[in-house]
Amino acid sequence: MEQKNEILELSFDFALSIIEFSEMLDVKKKYVISRQLLKSGTSIGANIREAQNAHSRNDFISKCVISMKEADETEYWLMLCERSHNYPNPEELLSKILSIKKLLSKIISSSIKNRKNEK
Repeated sequence: MEQKNEILELSFDFALSIIEFSEMLDVKKKYVISRQLLKSGTSIGANIREAQNAHSRNDFISKCVISMKEADETEYWLMLCERSHNYPNPEELLSKILSIKKLLSKIISSSIKNRKNEK
């Protein structure tokens, strides 16, 4: 039986939601924010997926940290949408990105702790 990987599933579903939201922004001709969100929002999952094939614990941590940075950037763009006039409300996406960031934070901190315990 294949084990469920929650962060992979969350980040993949989030990327799909970001694609839909970016398409909605494109319809409203909000191209700059749309492109930024599309890049950073889909990069989160891509880096998490890449981390699954890391060649060392340090490489894994590094990829997860990159994912966290992309999540922070995505949250920034979503907050701009939330507070700007004439933009769709990204409330659901903001909730999802917070969940992803919390889980990523736990993964990074436990990986760092386990790395220290190996020495």
